[in-house]
Amino acid sequence: MKAIQIEEFGGPEVLQYTEVADPNPKLSEIVVNVKRSGVNFADTHASRNDYLAEQTLPLIPGAEISGQTNDGRRVAVLLGSGGYAEKVAVPQGQMIELPPEVDYDQAAGGLLQGLTAMALVHRCARIEPGETIVVEAAAGGTGTLAVQIAKRAGAKVIGLASSEEKRELVRGLGADACVDSRAEDLGAAIREANDDKRVDAFLHMSGGDAFDAEMGVLAPLGRMVVFGIASREQREVSTAALLRGSKSVIGFWLAHLLARPDLLGPMIKDLFAAIAANELTVTIGEVYPLSEAKRAHEDLIARRTSGKLLLDPSQ
Repeated sequence: MKAIQIEEFGGPEVLQYTEVADPNPKLSEIVVNVKRSGVNFADTHASRNDYLAEQTLPLIPGAEISGQTNDGRRVAVLLGSGGYAEKVAVPQGQMIELPPEVDYDQAAGGLLQGLTAMALVHRCARIEPGETIVVEAAAGGTGTLAVQIAKRAGAKVIGLASSEEKRELVRGLGADACVDSRAEDLGAAIREANDDKRVDAFLHMSGGDAFDAEMGVLAPLGRMVVFGIASREQREVSTAALLRGSKSVIGFWLAHLLARPDLLGPMIKDLFAAIAANELTVTIGEVYPLSEAKRAHEDLIARRTSGKLLLDPSQ
């Protein structure tokens, strides 16, 4: 079968489109013929081996797929790795059967990042009606879903995005205001968008100077939820500053949610029900041929994309 394989760690240039052996399923596994593979920013970290989980070579990246089993079942699956391929062998218990109303693009586009967005808004930020939440990378896969989920929760939503085109997309998803994520004084721009008030919650994934600016406008009893470090620039936090400002900093890594089936099962059910009922829009930015995974990573790193990026293994 065709797959993307990494034999040395590095940037997009190490993604090799190549022939590998078909999966050899164990007794408890089923082979899924992949229709769509989801591309996530975490995949760019995995290719460099600088993410939270240690990677080993050779590596087929990819943490989510949608596809069809040989007996015709339409499924989605969350994976540790292996999704950038034509076929994947997965434990039967990990397969999520798709509602008829949910297509393969929506399934692979909404699963991982939809669960992330739900956890960020409800479990970590614990947003309440009338509160204000700022969503970083609001035009991205997670961001577009988080904007909608926060609005459904009754929040005022401010989206950060790097271009007017992206900000227009975010407004169309229901955001109350948008801010240029590259503003010279980001904190001041956020306060201006919030009637010069501080903010109750941030969904933060960039790191670096943006973290400092956002902490500066976080309200007392506010929650800073960190779910990425795209800039690869970490920050340290003063416990005295947290105490003085009654502020919380909360980290979130999806792996810990995946280890809690008691939480995960109901969330998956709610997520796909909302997508099936058109209550949540999965914004697909582009579907790339599997053979052009390198270009997908390049575009994602350069912030040239909006919405969710997918790979089509048939090309």
